[in-house]
Amino acid sequence: MVLIEPRHTDEQEHQEEEATKATSSSFDTMSDSAATAPVSANVNSGDAASDGFETASERDVSDNEEGDHALGQQPVEQKGRPDSYQDALNDEELKEKALVQANDAKIEGNKLFGNGQYEEALFQYEIALQVTAEIPASDEIRSICHSNRAVCFLKLGKYEETIKECSKALELNPSYIKALVRRGEAHEKLEHFEEAIADMKKILELDPSNDQARKSIHRLEPLAAEKREKMKEEMIGKLKDLGNSVLGRFGMSVDNFKAVKDPNTGSYSISFQQ
Repeated sequence: MVLIEPRHTDEQEHQEEEATKATSSSFDTMSDSAATAPVSANVNSGDAASDGFETASERDVSDNEEGDHALGQQPVEQKGRPDSYQDALNDEELKEKALVQANDAKIEGNKLFGNGQYEEALFQYEIALQVTAEIPASDEIRSICHSNRAVCFLKLGKYEETIKECSKALELNPSYIKALVRRGEAHEKLEHFEEAIADMKKILELDPSNDQARKSIHRLEPLAAEKREKMKEEMIGKLKDLGNSVLGRFGMSVDNFKAVKDPNTGSYSISFQQ
């Protein structure tokens, strides 16, 4: 059997060529659409962002900018922000806080003193003095604490320390009668009768009606006079020993010399006797 290929007429060939062109033109159009699609998407994305939505890339940039801004601002905020509560206080508030702390320590010291815990009380008064060391307005509480330390030392039998603490209290408050009383007591314990009398007289200057100070003076004056005489005798004894060591080389002694006291002036005159 012989197969016969169908013959295409010119009209049929023309139709096939037109169909081929149409198909080729259709693929190019799809390619152009595909090429322009990303641009369209980007434009639409920009429009969407302007409507209140953010793309992933815009979110990253926004977050970084905020982070950078936060990092840039953080040192400024920390620089202006106080490191602690005390840094935020001004000088007056710090002084007030120190005075309150000193008063609390003083009150605690008074309680300890009342319980006979003198060493512990001394420590509390010392705390009060330390926290107010640079505060000019603290003279009153500082003088009180020095005087209270003085009475603690007085109870402990440390009279020299008592005198030192009273003197510090009086430097801050020269009219502090309690400090004068305690220093006078310590002087008396050490047989510093002249110094004790001087403190009692100062008290009478500040308070003429102070009978206790007046009585103390009357009691101390004979003791002071007795001590003066004793000191004179000791001094004369030492001078006699020195004189005998010198006069002995010449066959004499101080016994050849007699001291006679003038009752009017209290002075002595020396006369030689064989």
